[in-house]
Amino acid sequence: MVEDPLERIEREEREKKNKGLRNITIGLACVAAALAAALGYIWFQKSSLVKDLNVEKQELTAQLENLQNDYVNLSSDYEMINSQLDSSREEVAQLIERVKKTDATNRAQIRKYEKELGTLRSIMRNYIVQIDSLNTLNHKLTADAAAARKEAAEARTANAELNKQVESLSGQVAAGSVIKARGISIVAHNASDKATDRSSRVVRLLTTLSLVENDLAPKGPVRVYIRVKDPEGILLTNSEQASFSYGGETLMASASREVDYEGKEVEMSIYLNDIPSYTKGVYTVEAYTSQAFLGKSELLLR
Repeated sequence: MVEDPLERIEREEREKKNKGLRNITIGLACVAAALAAALGYIWFQKSSLVKDLNVEKQELTAQLENLQNDYVNLSSDYEMINSQLDSSREEVAQLIERVKKTDATNRAQIRKYEKELGTLRSIMRNYIVQIDSLNTLNHKLTADAAAARKEAAEARTANAELNKQVESLSGQVAAGSVIKARGISIVAHNASDKATDRSSRVVRLLTTLSLVENDLAPKGPVRVYIRVKDPEGILLTNSEQASFSYGGETLMASASREVDYEGKEVEMSIYLNDIPSYTKGVYTVEAYTSQAFLGKSELLLR
């Protein structure tokens, strides 16, 4: 059967039209698939980026918390640094709170916080350097102070020893400079100025002695005092009685005499006159200077 030309043309046009619609549908489907793939890729990328940003935020928070612990464990013996540490600890705590409240996708703000973290770390390193330097200096000063105290103690010990030596030498010099005497004796004289041992005939007593040679002794006038006691221990004195200081006390003297002493031996005599009477027994004489006891002697009167 022969197809009508008009019908054929209409059929071909319908087929052509249907083919065009299929091609458009296929094209649209491809475009839709491509768009879906693109949207899926973009969503995946965004999800991955958000995940990475959250990880970065968590890492930043962890680093800040570690830094916070480091600040807690850092301390010093210096009030000024401790005050600065307290301020820095507060800054770290506030920064942690700001990071936790900031969305991870706010990259500009997160980067700002990362810079602040770096600044706080640098500040901590400076604190550590300052504390180490101050501790080193403090240890050095402590060691220097200990050495100075040791040197001072050694110096005091040496000075005390030197003072002892000086005192000893001074004592030796002082002892060596004291005038001494020898040959002290006492004799009774009668009216004819002759020696006697008869108490009823005695009119005066004569004490003789020699000041011995001593180059260390001071030169110049020296007064010698005698104290004569009767058999009952009573000090004999007359109208010319004198007093002198010896050993921090004031003593009465029976008689005295001054001589010029130039370091050489000097013989001297001291008379005791104007004693009303003498009794039988032992009389004693003691000789002194203001600096020393020179010695004693005895006389027996019958």
